[in-house]
Amino acid sequence: MNSKLKKLISYYKPYKKKLALDLFFSALSALAAIAIPLIIRYITNDVFQFERQEAIRVTIWLAISIFGLFILLYLCNRYMKNQGKIMGLKIEEDMCTELFNHYQKLSFNFYDNQSTGKLLSRMTVDIRNISKILHTVPEEGLSFLIKFIAVFTVFFMINIIFGFVALGIFGLIFLLFLYVVPKVDKAYVQSHESISSFNGIVEESLAGMRTIQSFGAEKTENIKFQNLIKNYFKDVRAVVKISSFIYASFMSFINGLIPILAVIAILFRINENLNIGELITLMLFTDIIIAPLWSILELLETAQESWVGYKRLIEVLAIEPEIIDSPDAVVIDNFKGNIKFKDVSFNYAKSKTMIFKHLDFNINPGEYIALVGSSGTGKSTLCNLIPRFYDVSNGEILIDGINVKDIKIENLRQNIGFVHQDTFLFSGTIIENIRYGNPNATDEEIIEAAKNAYAHDFIMEFPDGYDTQIGQRGVKLSGGQKQRLAIARVFLKNPPILIFDEATSSLDNESELFIQKSMEKLSKNRTTIVIAHRLSTIRNAKRIFVMDGGKIAEEGTHNELLAKNGVYAEFYNLL
Repeated sequence: MNSKLKKLISYYKPYKKKLALDLFFSALSALAAIAIPLIIRYITNDVFQFERQEAIRVTIWLAISIFGLFILLYLCNRYMKNQGKIMGLKIEEDMCTELFNHYQKLSFNFYDNQSTGKLLSRMTVDIRNISKILHTVPEEGLSFLIKFIAVFTVFFMINIIFGFVALGIFGLIFLLFLYVVPKVDKAYVQSHESISSFNGIVEESLAGMRTIQSFGAEKTENIKFQNLIKNYFKDVRAVVKISSFIYASFMSFINGLIPILAVIAILFRINENLNIGELITLMLFTDIIIAPLWSILELLETAQESWVGYKRLIEVLAIEPEIIDSPDAVVIDNFKGNIKFKDVSFNYAKSKTMIFKHLDFNINPGEYIALVGSSGTGKSTLCNLIPRFYDVSNGEILIDGINVKDIKIENLRQNIGFVHQDTFLFSGTIIENIRYGNPNATDEEIIEAAKNAYAHDFIMEFPDGYDTQIGQRGVKLSGGQKQRLAIARVFLKNPPILIFDEATSSLDNESELFIQKSMEKLSKNRTTIVIAHRLSTIRNAKRIFVMDGGKIAEEGTHNELLAKNGVYAEFYNLL
């Protein structure tokens, strides 16, 4: 069995009982639909041969039976539409959860080469399309199979030649369908790619709307959008064109089957190969197979689009996370904070250029270290290697004498606090964003963390205080306020290792003063690495590492490095 199909079937496993009931009612409805024309055949062929009173009595009971079968059909279809659809939605939920969890396991390397909009499209458009057929394909497929077997059994029982003629016509439909499926599939693949690109660019434009407006670039963006939307709808129209042509042709052909088979049956009747009851039965059973054939073809069109989306989903799920726990990974209960780089080299995926080579240095527990150097020298990259956002290309990084690759990733990252230059806050309230540092923290602990980060006073100036909604990415806050919330979050996390990645570089003097005070308080008795251009931050460092040309060019205190009159002195004079 195809591995993709196996994976799809595995999603039904938690809902085996629901699926079994869904298929049971599907089979029951198919059998009920088959029973009705059989009853009518019995009335036509046999009841008229009874005595008048007996014929009336039997006909009434048969009419009641037909009415009961219609009630049964209604109940079966209601269950399938209700519980079957709920099962489909639950599987959709499981798929979304699995994909989101998988996204969280993928490394920074993956996200460096991906569009957020395209990744979002997998979770919304693709999975939504898949959910359309999760319950309908099994129930419709089983129903059609039962009806097909029953109908052609009756056809062959009544007249074997008619049965072979009908089977040949349906076989021709099947062969034609196999021929056109790949053509429609190709169009759907292109359409889904266009939708992903469209979502990606629109998402980026909306996120950058302030930049667009601040540069007065609305006209330029409108032109870009017009070109984008033209290409998008060009691909969508291509799908509509080819699918409508193919499926409309099939529908027209199917519509013609009823009169074709009717004419054939009438010819058999004329030649006295059929009696009137058998003729009526053939007509009724022809209708039984034609009606679901319409539904099956419409379902197959939807299934094709869904299958394309499913294949795109599987492609992402098949990407193996680069950063994983080693089989013997350990949990460190008490991090001391000693960090050691041993002969570390690194280059990004798909790039042969080394960011740095053969780095060797040691940071003692509780030591405050500053990293300085011009842009592009690898300062941020170096810091990203410590919590394993990327893995080293060569060498090893040790924390308390243990290779970071041998420490459980969750345990490692729980003990490292990061404050970036570009602080990311989630839409929601202030208290929710601070609590992100420790989901189990009490409100009192959160307030204490905010006070330590010099954020409490400005928070209380808002009418709703800690319950203030800050907007998407904290848009309602200033840069300094966002940084102080980020630091409050790290206070709450209380990690033994801190990394500040240019946390004050874009702030005004007043904000920098608050951030500097909170950084000093937070870094007390913790191993701290600071990437900074600001003199105030550099001077506090016990040691300064100067990065240049992919290596640590100089190391020492502020005064020692100035006395060398080397790279640091040159850098310092530019501040």
